[in-house]
Amino acid sequence: MIKKSIKIERAKVIDVPEIYKLINKFAKKNLMLPRVMNDIYERIFEFFVLKERIGETQKVIGCVTLHFTWTGKDNIVLAEIRSLAVDEEYQGKGYGKLLVQKCHKEAKKIGVKKIFALTFVPDFFVKLGYKIVPRETLPHKVWTECINCPFFMSCKETPVIKDL
Repeated sequence: MIKKSIKIERAKVIDVPEIYKLINKFAKKNLMLPRVMNDIYERIFEFFVLKERIGETQKVIGCVTLHFTWTGKDNIVLAEIRSLAVDEEYQGKGYGKLLVQKCHKEAKKIGVKKIFALTFVPDFFVKLGYKIVPRETLPHKVWTECINCPFFMSCKETPVIKDL
């Protein structure tokens, strides 16, 4: 059940340290890719945060980014869901789904027709209507960041895609 004290909003600079801790907590367990603080600051406009109000304070309990990629080839713009994380204490309550749905809504608003993710948990996305696809079906532009990843040669992420 979704609590009334929970809300999703665009990330703010003040949220960056909490986002950093959340993402890298899962990265240390090899459940997602790590992010450096500078990268989060540079991409702050891509982040949405899930916050819980506790008294007068708000705590970041989840995050996600919506990143856009232009293929060039067919003039197609794809949206990518990245850095999806929900604090372990809050998992199993539908909050990850809420964050992904927020990305769908925002992508649709600007006219994106397809959205994808590279994930260690493909079943989560399949339940949300995504299809597992071969890596080769994604545009080469997607892989430009992958080349710099320490796991590039032994990547275990699964590509998933959904028509909006």
